[in-house]
Amino acid sequence: MRLIDRPLQHPDRAMVRFQPLKALGHFRKLVADKEDTEQVFHIIEATAGRKSARQAAAFVKSPDGQRLLAKGNDLPPMLDDHDRWADCAPNSVAAQYMAFMRREGLTAAGLVAESHKFKPLEERHEDLYEWYFDRLRDTHDLFHVLTGYGRDALGETALLGFSYSQNHNNGILFIAYAGAREIKNDSGSSAPIYGAINEGRRLGRACAKLAHQDVEALMHEDIDEARARLNLGRPALYFQCLEIMKSEGVGPEQVMTGNATAA
Repeated sequence: MRLIDRPLQHPDRAMVRFQPLKALGHFRKLVADKEDTEQVFHIIEATAGRKSARQAAAFVKSPDGQRLLAKGNDLPPMLDDHDRWADCAPNSVAAQYMAFMRREGLTAAGLVAESHKFKPLEERHEDLYEWYFDRLRDTHDLFHVLTGYGRDALGETALLGFSYSQNHNNGILFIAYAGAREIKNDSGSSAPIYGAINEGRRLGRACAKLAHQDVEALMHEDIDEARARLNLGRPALYFQCLEIMKSEGVGPEQVMTGNATAA
């Protein structure tokens, strides 16, 4: 079946109700093992609200969504095909994305594999909700590059604040503030950690929906021009927090390691 011919909702898909106690249990597991990224997907499912599903439905029915469905690009292999972007300018989104992924030792396929630990491919439904939610997952590292948030603990956590305003999944906001609390407790820093999360939320509200962009076209854009077009501001308070923490002698090893993803 062609992607564009898939139903919006598979007959067997059940929208999971809000389960805060389940989310809390998975968050405790994430705190105990910061590398256990699978727990993030459990939290997101346990706290997903209807607003995110409504946004998904509206987008896939929109002209922009229909154009992307007709193109049928599979984002992870496209993003991981660095030869495809070899002729892009040094300050293009593609060049900055490739540099980020190489520096961090990441691949788009790796994040897909993590999500499949949570729910194997054979348990997923071939519908347009799945396509949309996969798109939120697959653009997570592109969010890092465009926003400027690093993969340090605060960068990951503030990016979740940004992602919540973009995608309206309650689990994302839950992890953001719970993560901020852990950072504050672990570091003892005077930096405005919660302020950085709130800044991310403000930037996400003001910015065009990043996951709704034509990623193939976006990759060719100059990154500064893309940020201006998208109305994407600089996370100044986040960088201020990093400077304060550095001046206090707080290093990355003294706070929880950033692993959370925006699915």
